[in-house]
Amino acid sequence: MPRQRRLMNQINVVPYIDVMLVLLVIFMVTAPMIQTTSVDVPSVGGAPSPTKTETMIVAMRPGNLLEFRPTANTPEQTMNRKALLAEVGKLLKSDPERPVVISADKNLRYEEVMDMLNDLRQAGAKRISLDAKAGSGR
Repeated sequence: MPRQRRLMNQINVVPYIDVMLVLLVIFMVTAPMIQTTSVDVPSVGGAPSPTKTETMIVAMRPGNLLEFRPTANTPEQTMNRKALLAEVGKLLKSDPERPVVISADKNLRYEEVMDMLNDLRQAGAKRISLDAKAGSGR
């Protein structure tokens, strides 16, 4: 009667140990070859400071009321859309990089604010921001 073969219920770990030892030797040989280099980063001490430009503020209120403040020291002027865009365009001719901030009432429709943003872009404004103050009644 032939002898029955028994199933082997153990995992042969010898090949795994062989692979791990080969990897260990590879890392031990290559580790001293890794060279650390230093990178010389230029300092910012010699960089020119940016010029301080005044921000124009366009305030949008309910009822198509637009208020314009050309600088922080000047009072707001109430004007219609066409006059406001003409004034912004005139000021941007002297300083095309001058920033414009749109301060809109929270009860205005989003479309009205985006229309003003597009109109300001057409007037020549390159740097436009939206004013978002938490808790303001605007």
